[in-house]
Amino acid sequence: MSGRTVIAIKNTQASLSESLSKPPTSDGFSISRKINGFLEWFGGLGMFAWAVLRAGITPPYEWRELIRQFDNIGSMSFPLVALAGAAIGVVISMEARYSLSRFGAKSMFPATLVYSVIQVMGPIMTGLIVSGRVGAGIGAELASMKVSEQIDAIEASAVNPYKFLAATRILACILMLPLLTLAADASGLIAGWFAQNLVEPLSFQQFINSGFHGATFNEFLPPTFKTAVYGLIIGTIACFQGMRTRGGAEGVGRAATNSVVLASLFVILADVVLVKFILMVFP
Repeated sequence: MSGRTVIAIKNTQASLSESLSKPPTSDGFSISRKINGFLEWFGGLGMFAWAVLRAGITPPYEWRELIRQFDNIGSMSFPLVALAGAAIGVVISMEARYSLSRFGAKSMFPATLVYSVIQVMGPIMTGLIVSGRVGAGIGAELASMKVSEQIDAIEASAVNPYKFLAATRILACILMLPLLTLAADASGLIAGWFAQNLVEPLSFQQFINSGFHGATFNEFLPPTFKTAVYGLIIGTIACFQGMRTRGGAEGVGRAATNSVVLASLFVILADVVLVKFILMVFP
């Protein structure tokens, strides 16, 4: 038997013994690890939310940082939200005019546009746009601070990072989302009326009177203020993903991506639950 054959046999025996010594892997173990990771993520999110709540309600309060976040989250998002609202209004106007004209119900156009924008498209569109812009910004900002040890330096300076960094951003998201939703709704209604007016003249006063005829606050306030829940979701997830980042520049990019994806997903799921809740409370 040649030397090469002996070496080949020994290598084969070594690879077999190594494969036999490894623990067996199966889909069951993989699924269990994913479930454990999923539950650990939710547990960490819950503990993070409790820490932020406890730090946020304890004086002194970071008013200056909160005002700065109002400007960063509210004012900076206004042009994008208004533009998206106008686009949604124009699309709904064209689709509603075509559909209603087929059934001879063109007189229902103002009410259809008003209810579609304010109750359905305005809130969810605002939540998704803010989750994309603000969620990615908060996630990337806090993640870069985490990997560069700036958060550790803030904590070493006797400043609570949960109060200074997380609570202010979450509260700003909660308070700014309803205001941005009102801006998107107004922009959508004006743009929808303008698109209709180009095809068939309709005075703005007549459009408003017909659109809001018989409407009550119970029909329009809940869809607007439910976006405060969207703000809570976006701010909490973005801050959580940013402040738990590891892995340098790669971790920063991963935190920004996960913030947008998870915030958008949970906003959509929250919309399903909140719509059902609103229909039960305000039938």
